[in-house]
Amino acid sequence: MSKINFGRVILGGIIAGIIIDVVEYVLNAIVLSDRWNAIMAAHNLPQFTTNAIIVFNIIGLITGIAAVWTYAAIRPRFGEGPGTAVIAALLIWVVGYLLADAGNAVVGLYSVSITVIMVSVGLVEIVVATLAGAFIYQE
Repeated sequence: MSKINFGRVILGGIIAGIIIDVVEYVLNAIVLSDRWNAIMAAHNLPQFTTNAIIVFNIIGLITGIAAVWTYAAIRPRFGEGPGTAVIAALLIWVVGYLLADAGNAVVGLYSVSITVIMVSVGLVEIVVATLAGAFIYQE
């Protein structure tokens, strides 16, 4: 079993993270902007600040790195290629998107409809991002 090439994990992860950040920007700052403003107001929270946006972008980059790292880690068992990248993406999606967003909906932070939108877009986003990052990854 070969060692993980962490340089390539970081490089592929940054590419994946940029894809995640772009999709999240379009989804949240453009498509769902009015809904987010209403949600924040309903919970007596301030609107998103520049610092919050910076943190969200860092989270996107870390998610991309985690996805490519997961791909690299499972590659010896599942083989290299897009099928394995999709498996890695699904793992990240379940833990990082589905469960987190479902939890927020269950406690009433936001509605089921916005949750469905977010996890659906998140599924496409993480699969595309992981495929791009996996394409960059080499051992």
